[in-house]
Amino acid sequence: MATSAPSPGSAATELTLPALHASHAGSWLCGPEGSVRGVSKGEAVMAAADTPHLILNAPLVSTRLGYPDLSGLDLLELFAFVHPAVFCVPTPKGLAHALGLEEPEDGAGVPHLLRQAAAVLLTTCESKDWAAREGAWSILQTMKRLRWPWAQVLSPHVAKPERAEKWLFSRLPEWEESPERAQPAQVALGEVAIQGQLERLTGEGSEKREGQRAYARDVGAIFAPRERRARPHVLLAQAGTGIGKTLGYLAPASLWSEQSGGTVWVSTYTKNLQRQLRSEAARAWPDRRADGSRPVVVRKGRENYLCLLNLEDALQGGFGGRAAVLAQLVARWAAYSQDGDMIGGDLPGWLGTLFRARAIKSLTDQRGECIYAGCPHYRKCFIERAARASAQADLVIANHALVMVNAARGRDHAQRPTRIVFDEGHHVFDAADSTFAAALTGQEAIELKRWILGPERGSKGRRRGLAARLADVASYDEAGSEAIDAACEAAQALPGEGWLGRLAENAPSGEIETLLAAVRALTYARDESGALDAGYGIETEAAGLEGDFVERAQAAAQALAQIRGPLIKLGVRLEAMLEDPPDWLDAQGRARIEGARFSLSWRIDTLAAWEALLGRLGGPADPQFVDWLSVERNDTREFDIGLHRRFLDPMKPFANVVLEPSHGVMLTSATLTDRGEEGPDWPGAIAKSGASHIEVQPRLADALSPFDYAARAEVLIVTDVKKGDLAGLAGAFARIIEASQGGVLGLFTAIRRLRAVHGRIADRLAREGLPLYAQHVDPIDTGTLVDIFRDDPRASLLGTDALRDGVDVPGHSLRCVVMEQVPWPKPSILHRARRAAGGGGAYDDQIIRGRLAQAFGRLIRSKDDSGHFICLSPAFPSRLLTAFPPGVPVIRLTLDEALQRVAAGVSCKPALHEEDVAK
Repeated sequence: MATSAPSPGSAATELTLPALHASHAGSWLCGPEGSVRGVSKGEAVMAAADTPHLILNAPLVSTRLGYPDLSGLDLLELFAFVHPAVFCVPTPKGLAHALGLEEPEDGAGVPHLLRQAAAVLLTTCESKDWAAREGAWSILQTMKRLRWPWAQVLSPHVAKPERAEKWLFSRLPEWEESPERAQPAQVALGEVAIQGQLERLTGEGSEKREGQRAYARDVGAIFAPRERRARPHVLLAQAGTGIGKTLGYLAPASLWSEQSGGTVWVSTYTKNLQRQLRSEAARAWPDRRADGSRPVVVRKGRENYLCLLNLEDALQGGFGGRAAVLAQLVARWAAYSQDGDMIGGDLPGWLGTLFRARAIKSLTDQRGECIYAGCPHYRKCFIERAARASAQADLVIANHALVMVNAARGRDHAQRPTRIVFDEGHHVFDAADSTFAAALTGQEAIELKRWILGPERGSKGRRRGLAARLADVASYDEAGSEAIDAACEAAQALPGEGWLGRLAENAPSGEIETLLAAVRALTYARDESGALDAGYGIETEAAGLEGDFVERAQAAAQALAQIRGPLIKLGVRLEAMLEDPPDWLDAQGRARIEGARFSLSWRIDTLAAWEALLGRLGGPADPQFVDWLSVERNDTREFDIGLHRRFLDPMKPFANVVLEPSHGVMLTSATLTDRGEEGPDWPGAIAKSGASHIEVQPRLADALSPFDYAARAEVLIVTDVKKGDLAGLAGAFARIIEASQGGVLGLFTAIRRLRAVHGRIADRLAREGLPLYAQHVDPIDTGTLVDIFRDDPRASLLGTDALRDGVDVPGHSLRCVVMEQVPWPKPSILHRARRAAGGGGAYDDQIIRGRLAQAFGRLIRSKDDSGHFICLSPAFPSRLLTAFPPGVPVIRLTLDEALQRVAAGVSCKPALHEEDVAK
């Protein structure tokens, strides 16, 4: 077994183990002696089943071979062990670049690369400079017992340390308490100072962009002292791609924070922008202050961070099989992670897909069961560290949902945001819609039951019910103990394990299951959407309900009230205990009780919202809300049933909860307004900002993109691909990708059509050296799919809504965006209500133009980018064309004509515009 490191310019040493590579283009095997041959899928499967082979991304190879039980020596698992908290694009090319190896010319060269990569990684383990040596030997001993395939291969290369290694939980640093930050000073930013700060951030000698300078000046106004209570400064700033809006708002934000001593929150909708912001913020702030604290902190919801108590439970037997191996690799990562962020942080997104997605989620706090100071790892908790760091930070980078939740029910008033920049501001409406919704479903009710009672009989894990979490309180306070007992007794009315089966058999148990059974029956009886036959979820409005249904709803509401009452009483007892604490209640105990109070208030609010939802059934409709019943299904399989309530206008609670307490708020985006025939629709943007609900007249700003869209892009509307013709649709996508030689982002409005198209063309394209990846097909998370796409100019990517917004792939890797059809809104009950309130067809057109504008925005990300935007829809309405930047050529043409233009690239010559082309 050779282990010498490869030298530049020479053939790398290989590990003498068999290797397997499978793609849509074919399969190749390399024997121990080093000879490579192409093989059939069946032969590849037989070889892999007989002997462990070196492979790269086992789930993906399994999908390519159609063999779900494939196992072997996955190079990604070895990479995660040797280089924890380091990302690698999980492709042969990405692995080669990460390890300094030559990338293979074709699929036949990949097995040799795998052998070379294995040798390099093993050599790293022997190096004195191995940065991640600490803890490796100890974890490897456990991995041997777990029979991890790499353990025996690694053992000779990982030396036993001279001193016993500390366990992970001993090595992690503790966070320290800090004094509460003083309220910010009232300062007004001068225009000269803002421009000076902007020049410092953009760098001396950089081009002065007048649009960016004007944008930064406008942003500065939101940091002015507030003149009246509940009347914040509000700015709506539309900024075209290329303006440089990130530094445009970071300049006044950093200047205000420096002068006032306050905190600015920047909120995004996508994790990609959060990563970009963290990078850009380095221009304005150092990584650490002189005292070691961080001036810039990324904050996410609790469910994004590693829970150390859950990890300890997994390491001590809570996980079995492959999940136990994952827990050990996560422990390796936790020792080197910057902030413990498992979703979009420095944990490679592909690590979870190598095992089970649920295993990753179970290592986070998904259900709000944190016991706070009662946890033995509380002082080292990543979540608590991030929360405390954000209280002292100059800049907090968060997401829309967290900002809204923090404003609505943040534990610490001092940490609630008061100066907020909502980047990707066109998504604030959607985020508010989700945040302020109520959903009484079987799955939600089960989670509440488990939070109160603990795990079902026979369940593994550390989960504890309310009585176990507050045992000391119950033993000290008789009234509190009675409240806990009453809540536990009342919670028996909530659905339990096997509830879906009981409903299908018409044998519900308890008031809530009885109501859900009625919801299921009524939804099936009334649905006319056509989704039933297609296998999708179905719904019906909560109107015209019979007396029997209303009686069941009232009984369910009464059952919920019997749970809520004891929880309220328990909260009162906990508050009294804090006001008059017993002698044994120390600082950690206080923190735990405060945490319990916070969790209680969250559940009490949820129960109250459910009761309010049920209380309206059978009575007159509330014009503020839209209520409906649903059966959620996936490929005809039911997975949830429930009742839903949404605000008709979710910006009303957003205005009350987020805007009113703030001093300055900005919403900014390249597509903040609808682009109608008469120009930007600012009244519509104001209505969607929530400002009208608090009687604030926002400032408006519009910075046009400096890009020459007319010369760099074309919009092609293909007129001869018939709707519903899957073969024709697949053929069109294949021919476009061939004409463009990759670099195509395909956007679909239905997962079923995406899968059908991918299945028809992936092999054909791969044989031409044009790899095709797809959401909902490839077992890879969306963020990693985009990384793969960005890394390979010949690759193409198919996806749905998640790829239409927030994907930033500048350069040659993305040169063609193809939409399979006009992105019509889904005709749901909620959409129907908002459509009726928002102007009918005009409301639909606003949504579609916004989606088209966002999709087109993926195409041109820098001044040198160029490409085509193609819509395969012969019935593309002309009224929607204002979604595209003024001057961009819009051409209706056949597929053959479109292919010629794509193959030729974008020409700067004048092109026929849509109005000049025969309809």
